[in-house]
Amino acid sequence: MSNYFEGWYFKCQEADKTLALIPARHRFQGKTTCSLQAVTGEEAFWIPLPGDTVSFDKRNFTVRLGQNLLGRQGVRLNLESGGCRISGALDFGPFSPIASPIMGPFRLVQFLQCRHDVFSMSHRVKGKITVNGKVYGFSKGRGYIEGDRGRSFPPHYAWTHCFFPGGSLMACAAEIRPFGFTGVLGLIHFRGTEYRLATYLGAKAVKIQDGELVIRQGDWELRCTREAPVGHLLRAPVAGAMHRLIRESPSCEAAYSFRVKGRTVFSFATRPEIHKVFPGFPFFCLTKNLSLPALADLFRASLKIWGGQFPVRPGGVTPLPPGSRRPGAFSHCH
Repeated sequence: MSNYFEGWYFKCQEADKTLALIPARHRFQGKTTCSLQAVTGEEAFWIPLPGDTVSFDKRNFTVRLGQNLLGRQGVRLNLESGGCRISGALDFGPFSPIASPIMGPFRLVQFLQCRHDVFSMSHRVKGKITVNGKVYGFSKGRGYIEGDRGRSFPPHYAWTHCFFPGGSLMACAAEIRPFGFTGVLGLIHFRGTEYRLATYLGAKAVKIQDGELVIRQGDWELRCTREAPVGHLLRAPVAGAMHRLIRESPSCEAAYSFRVKGRTVFSFATRPEIHKVFPGFPFFCLTKNLSLPALADLFRASLKIWGGQFPVRPGGVTPLPPGSRRPGAFSHCH
């Protein structure tokens, strides 16, 4: 079997508490290994695990690491390795799924380095996890889950996710090899509507510089600005091996705005007193051989069917208390 990786990213947040859990499996030069990365506002931990301990139940969306699990129902952990002792349980509420696979027709292109997916834009989180003696408790928390699968992370990329009153947003831009262009993806769940920005819908990154990501799609504009510390060092895949280091700020000072036809749909800044850190990535998508004409037909069909705007599917967006804004999460590599 060729070199590959697949991983899942579970973000849990409430007020000034942020915890990210990233289970993954990776295959390099015929050897399969597994890992769990745990990221808090203060530290990031790498927990290596035997290669035969991880399994993924796609139907029930459950990742198992031996007797530990992370999935649709929540998290159950009792692990100690790599200088980290982590234990506890979290319960999740109903997922807020997206209207259709985020990769669109590109999910069928088999030679992409990395394929992305989003499982839940927002869901309730309740419970507690203890990391090296420090308790991260959630009573009215919110969660976000995404994933990646492939051979390597993009060589250059920027990523962000943020909860805000009435909504949740994710945006990213990355160099797409072997094509050499900058691809973009963006999802906004806000007041019962999903707004989608994507390369296959005509979106472009007009700025990726100095901590700012600006995406335009027709008369839509999403602007994400980070003013934060450099973030924690996390491991990321290169040809299936977790040899690369990236930086991520999980809870940082940031500003977001979204405009449609010149009208501001929302504009806000996260609380400036919070400067913490955490990660963002991991998962999969099926591939098959397609001719270029077939891909072009899929692209045109996606424009007709999707248009970029849909009602949010059952599960909804978990509301925040009025006036509260959660710190944004940013990840990047140049």
